[in-house]
Amino acid sequence: MSELDLYDYHLPPEQIAQAGVEPRDAARMMVVYREGPFRVDHRRVRDLPAFLRPGDVLVFNESKVIPARLLAQKPTGGRVEILLVREKAPGLWEALLGPARRAPVGTRLALLSPKDLGPVGGLEAEVVGVEPDGVRLLRFQGDLAAHLEAVGEVPLPPYIKAQIPLERYQTVYAKRPGSVAAPTAGLHFTPELLDRLAAMGVELCFLTLHVGPGTFRPIKGEVEKHEMHAEPFEIPEATAIAVNRARAEGRRVVAVGTTVVRALESAWHEGEGVVPGAGETRLFIRPPYTFRAIDALFTNFHLPRSTLLMLVAAFLGRERTLEAYHLAVAEGYRFYSLGDAMLILPRPEGA
Repeated sequence: MSELDLYDYHLPPEQIAQAGVEPRDAARMMVVYREGPFRVDHRRVRDLPAFLRPGDVLVFNESKVIPARLLAQKPTGGRVEILLVREKAPGLWEALLGPARRAPVGTRLALLSPKDLGPVGGLEAEVVGVEPDGVRLLRFQGDLAAHLEAVGEVPLPPYIKAQIPLERYQTVYAKRPGSVAAPTAGLHFTPELLDRLAAMGVELCFLTLHVGPGTFRPIKGEVEKHEMHAEPFEIPEATAIAVNRARAEGRRVVAVGTTVVRALESAWHEGEGVVPGAGETRLFIRPPYTFRAIDALFTNFHLPRSTLLMLVAAFLGRERTLEAYHLAVAEGYRFYSLGDAMLILPRPEGA
């Protein structure tokens, strides 16, 4: 058995969520604990305040999803699909193309509207470079930002077959455009739930990590040779101060989503704690891993054999994670991006 086989589980296809529940915080929430005998509580996301304490620091990723899936046409008439990855400089984007082999350096692409498949006047791109991992560099001529809402589509994960409006694939607190996939744990929060948490004394903090297409990339071959795509992040000074103060005072830091975990852990410097500022991360968290910045994790249920499942297993323990997942399947939980949630706490209250 390979290391990757250790992170497999069976999920009936009908439990892959194709739409989010309404209201958002009506989704189910499995509460599981890192310490003591295996135990879970079956609740709803709206019950989250019952499991948090005044003084807890709850950290969110406020990255905003952009309609990053574009359709273009070559001078020969051939169609090319573009998935924007990130903007490296004004008008210069890293992107994945399909079929990539038919778009060498120098290829000019005219963007098409997905509604009528007609050209968008004046909006073109040229392939100006190819990076070692096959990512293309595109230089856009024309105001891409002004047209993005009109020409772009939501780059939904391949397991979601239905069309989802962009606003439903967006957190209610999203502010900074740049992600090609939603930081999905945050999709469960409503303004009312955020207000309830703040009113009870939970400190709400924000950072940014722009999610790239690597979040969908499967592990092929040996786990230790898997490389994560670089993703940019930024930790505001106020968030770094709040996290470091909570750690020093013995209060809990709760990450909302694996992107927050990777950003905080990447920004952690021994002897300094979380250091504010911008950077990029390729951090691949899998067992064994010593977490420095967080005490608890609110997350979704992730794909088998994925880097995200490995991150959860590093935090909760592999056997306990799979036990919780098998129970979630048996109890009819909804899985993946638009599914239900899991809250991982150190221990039950009073234990």
